[in-house]
Amino acid sequence: MKKFIISILMALIPFLLIFSQQGKINLIVFGAHPDDCDGRAGGTAIEFAKRGHKVLFVSLTDGSAGHYKTGGAPLANIRKLESQEAGKRFGVQYIVLDNPDGKLMPTLEVREQIIRLIRQWNADIVMVHRPNDYHPDHRYTSMLVQDAAYMVIVPNIVPDTPPLSRNPVFLYTEDRFRKPQLFLPDIVIDITDSWDQKMYALSAHVSQFFEWLPWTAGTLEQVPEGETARLEWLKKNRKPGEISSEKRQVLIKWYGTERGNKAQIAESFEICEYGRQPSDEEVKRLFPMMVK
Repeated sequence: MKKFIISILMALIPFLLIFSQQGKINLIVFGAHPDDCDGRAGGTAIEFAKRGHKVLFVSLTDGSAGHYKTGGAPLANIRKLESQEAGKRFGVQYIVLDNPDGKLMPTLEVREQIIRLIRQWNADIVMVHRPNDYHPDHRYTSMLVQDAAYMVIVPNIVPDTPPLSRNPVFLYTEDRFRKPQLFLPDIVIDITDSWDQKMYALSAHVSQFFEWLPWTAGTLEQVPEGETARLEWLKKNRKPGEISSEKRQVLIKWYGTERGNKAQIAESFEICEYGRQPSDEEVKRLFPMMVK
């Protein structure tokens, strides 16, 4: 009898696993460099992860060019280790691909890398830079993900990885660029409660936030010593501005008046015209932190 019960339970495991994943969201965020995903969608990723949803950060390049003293393979190794630590702090998985930093091109090979990752992750939501940006790696990352948007459901493209049964929702992360068109905040996520964790996770990227970026800004001498002092310095320097009236209205739309007005810090996303076009009800399902 005992053996019979065990055999029945073993047979049910695949169905139990499927059932356990029902209602779970799979989010994949693409950035050009290690730390791009973190800064643009880190708070939202935390909100997903702490509810048991799956989040994957992908850097399309190895980060091997972004430093004033170190470069090449040594820097790429540093950036990968920093990204792994950041992923632990965010509660997400983090992949850094080996494409050379500063030399990314919209090739078929990289597009196929992206198609495979989106399919393997069984993504419901895909996030990426907008295509208008100061950095060529950012622009081409956006172009590559856009080019993959339809192809992820086409069986004869990258046939070594099964296609998705339906297209994910593709979203752009926010930027400050105004031409050729402004960023439109279709979805705004309250990350007030996740801000401190986001800053702690960002601080894992030591070579970026305490070396390279201050060097490019001419403020390297202002960076303090010690982990605690550096974290406070990072919080001060990345302190978010006031939420605009436009974003406030979007928050109220999704969260309701009380919660929407209460939010102090937010991350915003624009729905890409490629991929699935979600209804308001689907947006609420895909972003379960929107509780009115």
